[in-house]
Amino acid sequence: MATEIERKFLVTGDAWRQGPGTLLSQGYLNRDKQRTVRVRIAGEQAFLTIKGPNQGATRAEFEYPVPLADAAQMLALCDGPTVEKIRRVVLHKGFAWDVDEFLGQNAGLVVAEIELASEDQVFARPAWVGQEVTDDARYYNSRLATHPYSGWQAP
Repeated sequence: MATEIERKFLVTGDAWRQGPGTLLSQGYLNRDKQRTVRVRIAGEQAFLTIKGPNQGATRAEFEYPVPLADAAQMLALCDGPTVEKIRRVVLHKGFAWDVDEFLGQNAGLVVAEIELASEDQVFARPAWVGQEVTDDARYYNSRLATHPYSGWQAP
């Protein structure tokens, strides 16, 4: 089984703004707690991704390339609005961090994700990595599609 081990953090400051990013547009064909089915257009590439339920920072993940034209049509079938973001890959001490700057109704939210070989793998955090939100469902992209960041009430 394909497995994803991913930790997610809020981002502070601007030091992560390195190089150009890629526009990602994604929508959800299914957002059930037991599985999500996502279609994503990333620049000139497109993917269909199926993810299982989270168990800590680990879950099953299956991702397949699809034709760009098919992905555009699938986005129109999605449940809820499309999530758009600019993704930058930032290298730090041997790890690639995906830094997502959200757009539209989620503007103002910047999240960094790191994929690991195991949940207890040690890694160095860049200075711009803030609070961990791996276990906070509000930050799942599938949830941001229907409960955007702009609608959250200040704590």
